[in-house]
Order: sequence, then structure tokens, then C-alpha cells
Amino acid sequence: MGQTLVEKIISEHAGHTVKAGELVIANVDVTAVQDGTGPLTVQEFKKLGIPKLKNPERSILFIDHASPSPRKELSNTHTVLREFSKEYGAVLSDVGAGVCHQRLVETFVNPGEILVGADSHTCTSGALGAFATGMGSTDIAVAMALGKTWLKVPATFKIEVNGKFKDGICSKDLMLHLIGMIGADGATYKALEFCGDTIDNMIMSERFTLANMAVEAGAKCGLFVADEKTREFLKSRGREDKFRTIKPDEDAVYERVIKINAEDVPHTVSCPHTVDNTKTVEELKDVKVDQVFVGTCTNGRIEDLRTVAKILKGKTINPNVRMLICPASKDVYIQALNEGLITTFVEANATILPPGCGPCVGVHAGTLADGEVCLATQNRNFQGRMGNTNGFIYLASPYVAAYTALRGYICAE
Repeated sequence: MGQTLVEKIISEHAGHTVKAGELVIANVDVTAVQDGTGPLTVQEFKKLGIPKLKNPERSILFIDHASPSPRKELSNTHTVLREFSKEYGAVLSDVGAGVCHQRLVETFVNPGEILVGADSHTCTSGALGAFATGMGSTDIAVAMALGKTWLKVPATFKIEVNGKFKDGICSKDLMLHLIGMIGADGATYKALEFCGDTIDNMIMSERFTLANMAVEAGAKCGLFVADEKTREFLKSRGREDKFRTIKPDEDAVYERVIKINAEDVPHTVSCPHTVDNTKTVEELKDVKVDQVFVGTCTNGRIEDLRTVAKILKGKTINPNVRMLICPASKDVYIQALNEGLITTFVEANATILPPGCGPCVGVHAGTLADGEVCLATQNRNFQGRMGNTNGFIYLASPYVAAYTALRGYICAE
């Protein structure tokens, strides 16, 4: 009986052949926490009484959720992470470096590895052909100490996408479309294995968007076979030597196979207050917006910013709309500066935020007023997600976000 991609990766790290449903102890390559979850991890690690980290050079502490800090209480938690990194030799990604998930794919994670992080969107790195998943802060403390973790091997849904998208359709539309099909709990604790010629033709940033939102369908991870596009990405980041490819067996056993024709995917929007509450843009043209937010670990990459800049070039956003743009990392920010994208955004009257999570988590920068509507390229629209339970969040692609900012209502032209 053949193995799926997730079964193969976990088998390598468990030291024996595994199958879905099996409980295993597996070696961990990379561990990560952020400033919201990291302080508890530090506390629990110290309780273990273990004097050092198993792999300090691959234990990463990110300060990105409240970056820069808006309150003294949060500043104090940042100090906890900074001091821990100095004491134990962990890697610190400080204010302004960017969102943990973008930084992880840029610098720290490679194909065939296992990454566990104290953040649900750790699954983003699955686009590199790694098993990447979110866990609780205590689990990450143990993984940092021992270099191992325990888990149940997930069953796999095969997501096969073929064909060509219509003009303006993005991978974000595909993912929202899929979540709308199967529900926010439709793939609970499953691995989503993406394949098909549409996936093969996607650039890495599009794959990162799909992997990032796997958890929004309840999935444990989102996985892609590492290919030549993966190799080129790693080469651009100075680690082509880390490239390898692992493929599922032809006779791999899948719990479910979902086939999607790319030509059938419309401009899709998630409506308040759940990600699976999806509608097409055409159904939402009466929805006026107060704020448009482009950024996050879902759609804050250079390709996303290029899409928005192309639409905004030489135009001005609607006077009734605030537009916020937040590059996902320092490297993305520098590239956007060098390409003149930031100038385009500022001339269009958008506001540029420093690399980080920004408004997405509702801690600072872009909190909604009562009754306000925001269209965002982020991954979640739960009630209160952007800092106000009386706000309304719609999720969409960068393409839809740009046109919405210009018109003042949800649209894609």
C-alpha cells in the first residue's frame, strides 16, 4: 500500500513507515513561536528544567504580531523573548523583520522537513514540501527542548485542480472557493495535498497562499510536491542546496479526492463572520467598505503588491475608503521600494505599515470603528478579529481589494 506525501515525510522523521491514524514520535527540524504565544512557551520551557535548546540555531522567536509594540504590557513580553534568545542562543526575528510565516519560508524551512510552530498558520511552509503545522505553546516548549514531538499522522484529502483561471482570478479565490465547498471544519485534522496542472503552473507565492489557509478548513497541514519552481525559490533565497523532492506513491490511499476545474472558480469573497460564508463578488456589489487592508502572511508578498500597484497606478483610492498596505517582510518591503510600488501606493493615498501582522490580529494599526466594514486579504474574518466585535470583515484577493479601494464597494473591475 502506497503512502501519501505527509505519510512519507513523517515516516522519515519517525524512523519507520507510518500510516494515517497512527500515533508517532517524530524528530523536529524547526520550531517557532511569535510574541503572542512565545512568552508562554518560554515559561513552560523553563519549567522543564532542561538547560539548553536541542537545536538553538533552528529555534526561532518572532516579534511580529504587535510590531512595533502599542502598549507597555506587550513591550514587556517582547523583552521576555529577546532575553530568552540571548540566554539560550535561539534566533530572534525582531520588530520590522516581518510576519513569522513569511520569514520561515524565506529563510528557515526546507523541503522534507518538519516545522512545528505556536501559531495556526505555521502550515504556510507546507508549500515548500515540508510538514508544517501549528501546535500549542507547551507542545512547542517540549519540541524546543527535545527536538521531538508526538502527533497523529493525518489522513489526506487530495485536492486536484486542473485548467486555467479566468483573468484576474487568484489562488486566494481558489482557496476561498474550496473552503466554501467543504466548510470551515470540512478537513479537520486532515492533510490537504494539492496537485494538478493548475497547481504545477502556480508560482510559489500562490502556493503559499493555499498552504497558509489550509487551517481555515480545519486541516492539519497543506502540502505540495517540491518541484523546479520550489528549487528556483530556494535558489533565490540562497539555499538551493537544501532542495529535494518527495512525491506521494501512485497507489497512495486518500480519504477523499476533490477535483476542481480552475475555469469555474469565480472572484470569491468570505463574508462575516466565518471564512466558509462565501459569495461571489457579483453578489456583494451593494456592500460599501470603509477600509481595505492588503498584507499578512496570506497575501503580503511582492507578487500581491505588484497586482495591487498595477491596478492603482495613476489612480486615487475612493475618498470614503482608508487603504492600508503592509508588506509581509522586510525583504518584500525593500523589493517594493526598489520597484517603485510604495510610491504608487502613497500617490494613490494608501497608508504604508511596517512589516508585520498589523491590523490582521486586531492589536494595533487599523482597528475598526463600530459598524465599519473592512475588505482584507488576510485569512480570518471572525467577529472581533480586527479589534472590534462590532466590525465586519470580508476576505478577498489582492485583485478584488485594489478595485474595491478604488470604487468604495466590493467589486473586481
